[in-house]
Amino acid sequence: MATFKQSASWWCYVRDDMTPERFVRAVAEIGYAAVELAPQEHWPLIHAHGLAIASANGHASIELGLNRRDQHDRIEREILASLRLAETWRIPNLICFSGSRDGCTDAEGIEATVEGLRRVARAAEDAGVYLALELLNSKVDHPGYQFDHTSWGVEVVRQVDSPRVRLLYDIYHAQIMEGDLIRTIESQHRWFCHYHTAGNPGRHEIDETQEINYVAVMRAIASTGYDGYVGQEFVPRGDTVAALRQAFELCC
Repeated sequence: MATFKQSASWWCYVRDDMTPERFVRAVAEIGYAAVELAPQEHWPLIHAHGLAIASANGHASIELGLNRRDQHDRIEREILASLRLAETWRIPNLICFSGSRDGCTDAEGIEATVEGLRRVARAAEDAGVYLALELLNSKVDHPGYQFDHTSWGVEVVRQVDSPRVRLLYDIYHAQIMEGDLIRTIESQHRWFCHYHTAGNPGRHEIDETQEINYVAVMRAIASTGYDGYVGQEFVPRGDTVAALRQAFELCC
């Protein structure tokens, strides 16, 4: 079914008794193509196991993000530094954040975020790296986060008008805020450069205990011709390796 590659987000799985070495080895053995959001000191370990690095953070702070003009100088410096690393390590996606509303209207947030991203769009184009603005839910995990509906992010990237500024469509977060996942993927996929998964409710395994039909969602993604990464980003309740294997097989 899949035309895309699968990756696994570091922060969800390297915890408790799961060491970096055991995680990377397991991911490679299962068949994943990449790891995401790993600390830089572990990037050589990832490459040594034949894995790519699918994404890294483009800048610091989910809360103090691109919708605040007083953060633009800092964010520009951080994104430019991240782009240099992404070129060296062949990382295709740098994740960016709108920031929290903090009294900012949707229109004001869009205007400021567009300005912030335009400052670095040409550098991203030159580097051949996507700046992936991430949709997060403001209902459960990130109260106050501004980019919590697809339409807001689509308007941002439409106005920035750069082939290297796109959206990270996080299926778990989108399900909480708006649902209608397959229709959104079918109609808006041209704006998406990356996808994340997790089961809802709880952000756990993408199995039969949660409400998202991931077989159908993955089929919808594949039908768009998408050939990037789909990142597993759930927190296992049980055995980590078994959960990673189950998710990988479900999404193949």
